[in-house]
Amino acid sequence: MKIFETASPGNTPIALQLAFEKARELKTDVVLSTTTGASAFAAINAAAGFNHLSHHKLIVITHAWGTKNIGENHLSDDGRKKLEDAGAILVTAAHTLSGVERAMSGKFGGVYPCEIIAHTLRMFCQGMKVCVEIGAMAFDAGALREIRPVVALGGTGRGLDTACVLTPGYSAKIFDTRVHEVLCKPR
Repeated sequence: MKIFETASPGNTPIALQLAFEKARELKTDVVLSTTTGASAFAAINAAAGFNHLSHHKLIVITHAWGTKNIGENHLSDDGRKKLEDAGAILVTAAHTLSGVERAMSGKFGGVYPCEIIAHTLRMFCQGMKVCVEIGAMAFDAGALREIRPVVALGGTGRGLDTACVLTPGYSAKIFDTRVHEVLCKPR
């Protein structure tokens, strides 16, 4: 396992290399998070070097609509089209480990079960929470349809600094998720 000294977008190239090497070894799909599309475009370039898209899926999970402003998404329509044209499968949905519960805690205070799961995963690192979450989101959306290991990548703020092999569970069965191997993470 590669341990990065800090969480940084600068870790993205190494995280992608480790992820696509493992995906090739396991003959499986790659699921990753992106906000503006920068990480997804870096993944498209990395996937080309591994000939990944001719054999397996690259599933890109974006922020939900309205995360920052009503009716807006961080990923532009042009960026979305370019990623799809390059062969990525895009999933934009409510975030498994926040969604409605964030509205409840914001309005009424307190902590709710999904937030406890999210904070527990953050004990490993922010990216680990993201990896588990996007695996469930891809499964919920039908971008993944089989119960089998995939390589997931997430990060801290911007960029990708965490990669792991996991078998996702649906959001409604999140505890069926299994993290098999951590490929990289920040200290």
